[in-house]
Amino acid sequence: MGNRYTTSSAFLEALQEAGVTHLFSNFGSDHPAIIEALALAEKEGKELPKVITCPHEMVALSAAHAFAQVSGKAQAVFVHVECGTQNLGAGLHNAWKGRTPVLIFAGSSPYTQEGELLGSRNEFIHWIQDVPDQRGIVRGYMKYDNEIRTGANVKQLVHRALQIAESSPKGPVYLMGAREVMEEETTPIQMNTDLWQPISPRALAPKEIAPFVEDLRKAKNPLVITSYIGKNKAAVHELVKFCESLAIPVLESVPNHMNFPSTNLLHCGYQWNTPEQNALIEEADFILVIESDVPWIPLINKPSKDCTVYYIDEDPLKEGMPLWYIPSKRFFAADAETALQQLNAAIAALDVNQAEIVKRRTKVEAYHNEQRAKWAKAETYSEAIMTAEYVTACIREYCDENTIVINEGISNFQASYTHLQMSEPGSILGSGAGGLGWNGGAAVGAKLADPSKTIISITGDGSYMFSVPSSVHWLSRKYDAPFLTVIYNNRGWKSPKLSTLGVHPDGVANEMNEFFVDFTPHAELSKIAEAAGGAFARKVENPAEVKEALKEAIAAVRSGRSAVLDIYLPAIQEENKMKVGNEHATV
Repeated sequence: MGNRYTTSSAFLEALQEAGVTHLFSNFGSDHPAIIEALALAEKEGKELPKVITCPHEMVALSAAHAFAQVSGKAQAVFVHVECGTQNLGAGLHNAWKGRTPVLIFAGSSPYTQEGELLGSRNEFIHWIQDVPDQRGIVRGYMKYDNEIRTGANVKQLVHRALQIAESSPKGPVYLMGAREVMEEETTPIQMNTDLWQPISPRALAPKEIAPFVEDLRKAKNPLVITSYIGKNKAAVHELVKFCESLAIPVLESVPNHMNFPSTNLLHCGYQWNTPEQNALIEEADFILVIESDVPWIPLINKPSKDCTVYYIDEDPLKEGMPLWYIPSKRFFAADAETALQQLNAAIAALDVNQAEIVKRRTKVEAYHNEQRAKWAKAETYSEAIMTAEYVTACIREYCDENTIVINEGISNFQASYTHLQMSEPGSILGSGAGGLGWNGGAAVGAKLADPSKTIISITGDGSYMFSVPSSVHWLSRKYDAPFLTVIYNNRGWKSPKLSTLGVHPDGVANEMNEFFVDFTPHAELSKIAEAAGGAFARKVENPAEVKEALKEAIAAVRSGRSAVLDIYLPAIQEENKMKVGNEHATV
C-alpha cells in the first residue's frame, strides 16, 4: 500500500504542531490507522508526540491531567471506542471540575460492513460496540466535542479543540472518528498555529475598580478566600502583594493547589467540611472570594449578613453547577492574575491609614502564630498511636523547592495541607474534584512533565485501590518515572463514615459502629506496586519506624525506583464513637 498520508497522519501532525508532546494511549480495534501512522513516522524519523502505553484509561487521563498542571500544556489521551470512553470514568469528572485542558480521542465502530472502504468491519466486536450516541457519554463533562468526518479539515478540528481546551476556564475536549475516516488518504496542509491561540485573559472593567477599592479601604476586617488561584504561579505572587499591602488575612477553602505560602504570617489556615463557624469568616466585613467554588458551606459556616462579598473567578456563576449561589455585591468574570494586577495598581495610589494596617497586621499575625502553635502540638510523636499529623510532619522534612506533592488524602486533607505547610507555587496539586483514583496516574504524569522534581503522592487506602496501582507502577517502571506513595491506611473508607456522622451524629450506625466501609481482610497494598513495577515496598505499623522508612523510600526514589509506604493509622472499626470534630471528608 506504500507510505500513505491519511487522516490519522494529519491528526497526529496537528497534535505535534499544537505543542502536545505525549499521547497517553490505550489502543484498540479502532486504531489501526493511528498505529500505522505512528509506526511510519518512527521509521522515517519524523517527530510526533511520544506514545505512553497505559493499561488503564483512568490512569491515562489522570497522568495527562497532572502533566498539564505541571507543564501548563494540554496533552492527549487515546481510548478505545465507547468502552474505553466509559473506562475514563471519574477522570472525566476530575478534568472537567478541575479545569484541566486535555484532548481525548476515541475511535468508533466502522460504519461499513462489506468492505466498501478500507477499515470496514471485520471483527464481531464492531457490532457490539456500535452505540447510538458515543459522544453523549461524555458531553456533560466536555467543553467541546465533535466527530472527525474527513481528513480534509482534521487539522482545523484539532486546533479548534485545543484552542477551546486551553481557553479560560480550561477543560477537556473530545473527538471521535470511525476507522474508515481515519484510514482515508488526504492531502497535507500547513497550519499557522499563531491563528489558533487561546483567548486572552479577561480583565476587570475599569469602572468597577474604584468601587471595589473604596469598599476594601473602608473595611476593618477584610478577608481573602481562595481554592485554586495557585494553578497560575504568577497569580500567587500577585495575591501575596495584594494582601501584604493592606494586611489582609487569607483562608484556603477546599484547596487543590498551593495558593498562598503557608509560612506567610497572613496565612490563616485551611477548611474543608468544617463543622463549625470559622471565626475569620464570621468577623469579616469584606470578603474577596477569588478562584473558589466552595468558599464556605452555608449550613454552618458563612459570613454575617452585613459583610460585603466580591467574587472574582473565571466562571463566577458556576454555570455547570445546577445548585450554587453565594450572594455577592459584584461577580467578575476575570483572570485572577490580571485582576490582581489591576487592583494592586489601584491600591498603590491609595492614601491609607497606616496605623490601622499595622494594627490589623499585628492581630492577624497573632492569629497565625497561635494557629501554628496548635498545629505543632498536634504533630507530637506518640509511641502509642500513629497519627496523620505526625506522619505528615515527617514527610515535610523531605519536601523542598524541588518537590511536588500529589494529594488525594481525602479524609486526611486537613492534616496533609496543614502539616506539610507548603510555600512554593506549584508544590502541591490535587485533582480539583472528587473522582477518586487520580493519585497514581497523576504522580506518573507529574514526573514525566518535570523529571527534575521529586514526586510524593499522599493517598488513603481507598483512593490508592481506586488508582489501579498495578497499571500505575508498571507505567512508572516502563517510562522511568519513579515516585513515592505514602498510604494513610485506616483499612476502610473513612469519608462515608464521617458523612454519616455529620448527618446522624447519634444514629444507629454510630451506636453499632457499623458503617459498611471496613476493608477486612486487609490487603498488602504496597506489595501490588512491588509485583507490578518492582517498587520498594514497606508496611509501617509502629510510629517509631516512620522516619527510617521514609529515609529508605526517598533513597529508593532518588535511585530511580518507585516506593510505596503503607502506613497503618488507627483502623476505622477500632475507633470508638466519633464526633466529626477536626476530621474532614472531601467536599
